[in-house]
This record gives sequence, structure tokens and C-alpha cells, in this order.
Amino acid sequence: MQFTKLIPTIFYTDMGVGLQLFVDILGFELAYRDDTGDQPFGIIKRDTLVIHLVENREWALKDRPQVRLETDDIEAVYQQVKDRHPEWLHPNANEVRLQPWGALEFALRDTEDVCVIIQQPA
Repeated sequence: MQFTKLIPTIFYTDMGVGLQLFVDILGFELAYRDDTGDQPFGIIKRDTLVIHLVENREWALKDRPQVRLETDDIEAVYQQVKDRHPEWLHPNANEVRLQPWGALEFALRDTEDVCVIIQQPA
């Protein structure tokens, strides 16, 4: 038996912020969305990655996650974000840097303080 995927859930007070970050900026696709219940819910996908987005004010205020996405071309991702959405670059990690643990990294931060670190093994 093996586990094959980790699927994080990220809570937002406004799920539109998450959709903007992941779909509009990082190129994920909206695979499913349900706005009919008390907690609007969406599933986004890109390549082998899947993330669940949930609109829930209480949990969004309690949990500001940091998510890491690994890529095989960090310079291309960085250039795309820098050229099109530089305001989303995290002020403390707004350029690609080699970290002591051997990863090249930069980060994005959305208006709800969700931090997405993009990394590539050096």
C-alpha cells in the first residue's frame, strides 16, 4: 500500500482571492465549484497537484497556511509572476534565492495572507 497524493484544504473568507492566486496567477484550473451551501467549495488542479478551497470565515481567520509547490523551472514561474503580477510577490521572498537546505525559492502572498512558496531543488 502507498499514499499517492497530499491534497491540502485552504480556507478563505473570500474564495475569490484563492481562485485569483491559484487560477489567474499560477495557472491552475477550476475543476469543481459549489457555491450553494454555507461553505462554498472549489477544487483546483494543475499537472498532478490538487487543492481544495473552502470559503469559511471562522477557519480562514484561524489558519493562514504556507504551501510549497515544487517546479522544474523556477525561473520561468518567477518571471511570469514578476511580469504579470509583481504585487503578489511576498515582500520577504520576492526574488529567487538559494536556501541553505538546497532549494531555490521565492514566495507569493495573497490579500488573505496565504503564503505560497515556489521551490526547485538546486
